Amino acid sequence: MFEIAVIAFTTFFATIAPLDSLAVFVALTHRSRPETRRAMAIKGTAIATGLLLFFCLLGGDMLKWLGITLPAMRTAGGLLLFLISVDMVFARQSGGTSTTEGEMEEAEGKVDISVFPLASPLLAGPGAMGAAVLLYAQANGDFLRELAVVGALLVVMAVTLTLLLSAGAVQRMLGVTGMNVSPASSASCWPLCRCSSSSTASAAAVYWEADVRR
Repeated sequence: MFEIAVIAFTTFFATIAPLDSLAVFVALTHRSRPETRRAMAIKGTAIATGLLLFFCLLGGDMLKWLGITLPAMRTAGGLLLFLISVDMVFARQSGGTSTTEGEMEEAEGKVDISVFPLASPLLAGPGAMGAAVLLYAQANGDFLRELAVVGALLVVMAVTLTLLLSAGAVQRMLGVTGMNVSPASSASCWPLCRCSSSSTASAAAVYWEADVRR
């Protein structure tokens, strides 16, 4: 149980990427009023949490309905997590854990970014959704292991919400000049993400190993 909790936490931390999300959130909301920013942070995090819990609990049934086997999903998910970890090591932006340039341009013209791009694809992106399905399936029906996965997800989302609610303090610290360059500042978070990426790759290896054993 402890092992799957650690793997789940590090995998969700790497795929949800709270630090990258904070950088983008600050860049997109630096003209918003503090109460509006807080409301968007809470709403976006709540929607993203609901989406990821949905994929945790019903993702396996959806795969069966679509005719996709869990071994195939493990292989595809492992490849996706590995590619995300490579992007983190080299501080590259990708659509797996962050918004693309086109999505950023569209989001800059929006007043409320809580649903798009904050909830999805920034927080509940393809990497996080795939990880939710795979980690929950890895529990093999064991209630305590499933609880560990859900608990790890909720802890990461709580950390994310705490960081987003501190956006005002980050804005004051960076100042006007910092706000103008903050969309690129997420790359400066790569040393910490690099540590998480090794765990992400380890999680991918777990999925592949389970595939081989089955």
